[in-house]
Amino acid sequence: MTSCPGGIYNVFVRLADHNKGGKRGMRRADSIRLLLLVVVVAVAGVVLYRVPMNLGLDLRGGVHVVMQAQEKPDVKVSEETMQRAVSVIERRVNGMGVSEPIIQRQGARRVIIQLPGVYDQQAAIDTIGKTAQLEIKNPLGETVLTGADLVDAQLSRDQFGRPSVAVEFSREGAKKFAQLTTVYQGQAIPHVLDGEVLVNPVVQGPITEGKGQITGRFTIDEAKNLAVLLKAGSLPVPMDVMEIRNVGPTLGQQSINRSVRAGIVGIILIFLYMLAYYKLPGLVADIALIIYVVIVLAAMALLRATLTLPGIAGFILSIGMAVDANVLIFERIKEEYRAGKHVRAAVGAGFDRAFRAIFDANITTLLTAIVLFYYGSGPVKGFAVTLSLGILASMFTAIVVTRLILNTAVDSNPGAFERSLAVKGVSQ
Repeated sequence: MTSCPGGIYNVFVRLADHNKGGKRGMRRADSIRLLLLVVVVAVAGVVLYRVPMNLGLDLRGGVHVVMQAQEKPDVKVSEETMQRAVSVIERRVNGMGVSEPIIQRQGARRVIIQLPGVYDQQAAIDTIGKTAQLEIKNPLGETVLTGADLVDAQLSRDQFGRPSVAVEFSREGAKKFAQLTTVYQGQAIPHVLDGEVLVNPVVQGPITEGKGQITGRFTIDEAKNLAVLLKAGSLPVPMDVMEIRNVGPTLGQQSINRSVRAGIVGIILIFLYMLAYYKLPGLVADIALIIYVVIVLAAMALLRATLTLPGIAGFILSIGMAVDANVLIFERIKEEYRAGKHVRAAVGAGFDRAFRAIFDANITTLLTAIVLFYYGSGPVKGFAVTLSLGILASMFTAIVVTRLILNTAVDSNPGAFERSLAVKGVSQ
């Protein structure tokens, strides 16, 4: 019996040692997580520095075009022909190398095309608006091959180093071209585009491999645009330009400057409010908010998402949601601490209580953003993309980053954290 008190004492000693070891393990795990967080932020910073952000027409400037389909005697404007027309225009615009263009239907016959970074209106119209019906005729004026027989068209050089267009025919087209060049050796075979003769080359000998070259007095840009037209295919119906205007880069830069200025002012006010009201936890929230901004912008740059003015609005909205999540967490922590829990336990319980509310609020907003992206177009999609990325990043920073930094702050200086909670008479 006399050994019982000593045994109980030893049990408590072992439990205390185990608890200390557990705390040391928790701190070691938090240190590892903190190191990983630093690495993530550093990588995000490098991505943000190295990868340029895609800017939409409203921020970068460019050409805005509205085109309308016109019926021909042999072709009626229908849903099928409009879908084919949009597909051809998309291929042509992509061939131009335009970054993140916007091509969308408007009504039954109109197509809106936005080309960021393109400022030559005539060049844009020449590329996207031509019907691009290629015909290769025999000397009798009969059409032997059309653009439908082509499988590829590329910018090249002729034997004199001048810009030209190298074309490759399909298997059936190669047979037609071989027969044409065999029968009409020494005669001219006109190459006609939209009713105009491009070149009228004389056949020197049979061409049987299914490849040819369109030569002429082309500039590099003309040859490149012709290759884009031929490769993309012909429009099923003529498209008339109803509206065309330039959005200057100056206007876009002004929009960027104003948006950035408004964002900076708003973030500074948030920083000051969080510091004034929550003190040390507010500082933690401010750090998490900075990390959030870096992660979101880096993700947009890495995913090559296009930033537009509505997208900036979505980004600002997600910042508000990130701050709201931190406010909810801190209020729950204060409630748990007032209930008499140890400061570290209060932090854990506060996060656990706040998680469901944060998760539900963000998921419902994320579902809305997904619907907007699926059914929307143009700027609406830009808003949905930035909002979605912002929501995901805000959940990560609120649940993971803020908790990690808070745990580190509590372990480093629990007294300062307690004073920040503004609760008196509750001991650790």
